[in-house]
Amino acid sequence: MAELSLEQRVARLESLEEIRTLKAVYCDLCDRGYEPVGLSALFTEDAVWDGGPFGKHEGRQAIHDFFAGVSNSLVFAAHLVMNPVISFIDDDTAEGKWRLWEPATVNEDGKLVSKILLSAYEDVYVRQDGKWLVKSLKLHVNFFAPLADGWAGIAVS
Repeated sequence: MAELSLEQRVARLESLEEIRTLKAVYCDLCDRGYEPVGLSALFTEDAVWDGGPFGKHEGRQAIHDFFAGVSNSLVFAAHLVMNPVISFIDDDTAEGKWRLWEPATVNEDGKLVSKILLSAYEDVYVRQDGKWLVKSLKLHVNFFAPLADGWAGIAVS
């Protein structure tokens, strides 16, 4: 493979920051009540959001509809993503891997339950019209476990 020019290297660095910001905005919108319009706008029209045990949703509208209803059961979440590994397939396509540690409050039959989620993301990003979007998001859940005593009822967004 040919070595990248200085301009290409700078463009890749800018793209890395744009992708990191995209993921941060995704997490922030999740943590603010899963705002469906803002969240679905981060995805391509034909995107796939695959949350494993949380369901698989194909297409921007299905992703919107999922997020529109999830806050009824997942009433608090703090998406703490870390350890990003982002690699480029080409100038307009990248893959990202992240770890997620998420304290959450879940409404289970009217009872608030504190839980902790540990998982990994495998994402594919594409640049469309100069903007990075999520093409696919796959969540690999390690565990989503209740805590006997926790923050249910006292956590704030």
